[in-house]
Amino acid sequence: MEFFDSPVFDYVVLPLAIFTARILDVSMGTLRIIFVSKGMKRVAPLIGFVEVLIWIIAISRIMQNLDNWLCYLAYAGGFATGNYVGMIIEEKLAIGHEMVRVITKRDPSQLVARLKEEGYGITYVDAQGVDGEVGIIYIIVRRSMIREVLEHINHYNPRALYTIESIKYVNKEIFHGNGHIHGKPQPSNVRK
Repeated sequence: MEFFDSPVFDYVVLPLAIFTARILDVSMGTLRIIFVSKGMKRVAPLIGFVEVLIWIIAISRIMQNLDNWLCYLAYAGGFATGNYVGMIIEEKLAIGHEMVRVITKRDPSQLVARLKEEGYGITYVDAQGVDGEVGIIYIIVRRSMIREVLEHINHYNPRALYTIESIKYVNKEIFHGNGHIHGKPQPSNVRK
């Protein structure tokens, strides 16, 4: 028990524990918010439970050590680091679907052909822009496919304007070829 009353515990171990706890709970909070926005009703509450439990433990340790300013720094530093770590984890998970909208003045036929060849479900429309005729391509893809699609866009139409929007639900996927799924909904975040 002497160790828990020592300066090493108060000024090294305790702040490190609080810092680590905050990284965990804030990272989980970031993921929870993303899961809620994607409609993942079963996972989000479980993450929320663990997140709050970790937070309660961390804040109770701070309240027991109000005179230890290193605990305050560890709490704030863990919060900041947890946000960063949560964003990195979310980026790696790449959960959900996105819609890529491409607007191009240049003839998009090569890009359209390449995307179809790669198995992406696309919709192409001729439209009228401020400066004349444009082509608009709509592509719905899993988030894990975004980089690949952007490479095709930048290769075939490097000056095209594109936007990417998050989609909460997709009723079916029409990807095929290259291991993509055709007409089979993905579990948990795809609604029939």
